[in-house]
Amino acid sequence: MCSLQKLMKTHVEFRTDAFPPYDGEEDEINPGRYGKRVAEFLVSGLKQKGFELLDPFAEDWGWVVPVKNDAFSLWIGCGNYDEYPDDGFLCFIEPHQPRIRRWLLWTVDTSARIAALQEAIDQLLSANTAVRDKKWWTYDEFNWPGQQRTNG
Repeated sequence: MCSLQKLMKTHVEFRTDAFPPYDGEEDEINPGRYGKRVAEFLVSGLKQKGFELLDPFAEDWGWVVPVKNDAFSLWIGCGNYDEYPDDGFLCFIEPHQPRIRRWLLWTVDTSARIAALQEAIDQLLSANTAVRDKKWWTYDEFNWPGQQRTNG
């Protein structure tokens, strides 16, 4: 794994009671899953920071916020987080790698765009006084806590 990937913080967990589920939201995704209000919060705030976003859409695990980006597909996933069943959320940026392959012919450096998006999300969450216990993770830290991975 490259050292840049170790530094890319793409997963953020936090707690807040500011984003309760909408009535019937779980009918759009899966029982017990929600996060549409978080997705709407990010869309509103990121637009003010100059990002162009498309409307969020439901997945079975939560909500996808597509970010307009010509060089590669970019999106944010949002949903409630079972680590804190009362008021926890997880948002993550995809792709989470500093480089991705395009058509098997070349690679695209994603690091600057992802870092800008991560910084903007962090600013939005930090400015919201209802958000607490915010913690950023790399993809590997989140998916394999306490383990040192040697290959990406």
